Formats: sequence, C-alpha cells, structure tokens
Amino acid sequence: MSIKTTPRLGLPNLGLGVGLRNKHFNYLLRNPVGVDWFEIISENFMDDHGFATHVLMHVRKQVPVVMHGVSLSVGSTDPINYTYLQKLKELAVKIEPEWISDHLCWTGVAYTNTHDLLPMPMTEESLAHVADRVLRIQDYLQRPLILENPSTYLQFKASTMPEWEFLSALAKQTGCGLLLDVNNVFVSAHNHGYDAVNYINSLPHEHIVQMHIAGPTDCGALLVDTHDQPVPSEVWGLYAQAQTLTGGVSTLLEWDAQIPEYPELLDELFKAREVLKGNIPQTAIHQTPDMPVSNPVNFQLQASNG
Repeated sequence: MSIKTTPRLGLPNLGLGVGLRNKHFNYLLRNPVGVDWFEIISENFMDDHGFATHVLMHVRKQVPVVMHGVSLSVGSTDPINYTYLQKLKELAVKIEPEWISDHLCWTGVAYTNTHDLLPMPMTEESLAHVADRVLRIQDYLQRPLILENPSTYLQFKASTMPEWEFLSALAKQTGCGLLLDVNNVFVSAHNHGYDAVNYINSLPHEHIVQMHIAGPTDCGALLVDTHDQPVPSEVWGLYAQAQTLTGGVSTLLEWDAQIPEYPELLDELFKAREVLKGNIPQTAIHQTPDMPVSNPVNFQLQASNG
C-alpha cells in the first residue's frame, strides 16, 4: 500500500500513538516512550499541577502531544462555556499540542454536564448551529478545531441527512478538521444499519487529520464502544481503507478500560504497520451478554426514536 505524506490542513502525520493513561505513568518515567506521539484527555490535565502534569511534561520533551477533550459540548444549546475554553487555551499554551480535538456531540444542557457524548440531530438547523459555534471556538482558540464522529446508539427521526454528509458540510463551512474514529464508524453502522465503507468513502478526506482505532464489544442487540478490547478485523479493514483515501494520517489506539501493560499496548498499536502492508489481523469482536456501560440503553426508547 502506498502512503503519501501530504499534511492535512497544514498538520503533520505524527505516526502511531497511544493515550497517556495513569496506569503507565511509572513505566514511562523509567523507559523510552516507544511511540511517535501521545494523546491526552484535556480535562484530566486542566488545573493539574501534580504528578500527572509532571509525567505529561516528561513525555512532551520526547514526542508530540495532542489534546483530546470530552466536554466542549459543541452541539449544546447552552451558550459556549468560555471558562472551559480559557482553561483549554491555557493548557494548550503550556504544552503546545499539535492540535485540539473534541466530539461532534453535546454533553449537557442547562449548565449540567452528563459526562456522556450525546448524539446530534442531523438537520440543516443543527448544522448551522454547530457551524457557528465551531467558528467562534476556533476564533477564540486561534487554531483549527478537530472534531470526531462519536459512536451512537440512537438516531433522531427528525434527521434529514446522514452523519457523513453533516460532517462533510461542517468541515467545508468552517475549515475544521476531522478525527475519523473508524471503530465508531463500525459501531454506529452496525447499530443503525448503514454501510461503513460508504461512510468513509463519502467524507472530505483532505479534512481528516487523525484516526482512532479501538476494540468494541458485541452485546447482542448493540455494539458498544468500550475501548477495552483488541481491534477486530473489521475495524482494521476500515482503517486500511481510510488510510489509503487520506494518504496517511496520525493513528491513535484508544484503550481506556482493562488497560494492558504498556508493552502489550504497543504490540496492539504496531499491528497497524502490518495492516498498511495489506496484512489484516484475524481478530474476532469480543462478545458479552451484559451491557458494559453504567447507563444501559433503553431498547424501547431506541425503537421509538431510531
């Protein structure tokens, strides 16, 4: 497979990276990082001046870092939280990330954070609302915002366009970048019955700055984005497709629960090298009869709103 090195939105292909998690802090202080870059959860390092920040600055001296948030709530009807944005900007000044990303979602309303990535209605009105907020956020941060497609388990009857069309229009209207989570595409396509390959084909590939890969869980009625399993073959196949279409962009392995030891984590990450040579690992999707989330989806609600 031929991979080009054309940067997206002027941003580089950082190579292969993992999330910076506290399980690995002590290991990273004693050993080479072994990866090309790290992604941090922005909120974990805001207002932190302790051990976590010490480890972050230690690895930041060695490799690039990207900030990835979960509380921007770009789709909310609440006013933009400029107190949050100020903290985000201060952290960016401190660690000089390659870029800042978050999700196409809303995380709360009436100034209450649900700590969940809630789905957007895919309508023209919603698009105009989010585009305006993205432009104002980018103006405040003085850098492009990179937005990720989340995994979803419900859809709005009011939606008038598919998610890939919404993201494409948003990127073109605002100049924002896209964080293509191929695992989330796989999960949502399975849950809603659309074609994951067509989803990736239909995006504006010149706007894709980064990719996420991860392992979901098959809970019977739904695939759930658990980030606690090896990457299955189906996700690797979508990743190979997306890397070909983009010319090659930064890759991040997400693993946030039942986290393996650091060397084992890197073993999973480096399977990406073989995938780019055309060798797809034969890995099945993890299955469980239990719903591995704290607030299980109400299947009756899903049926009435799907």
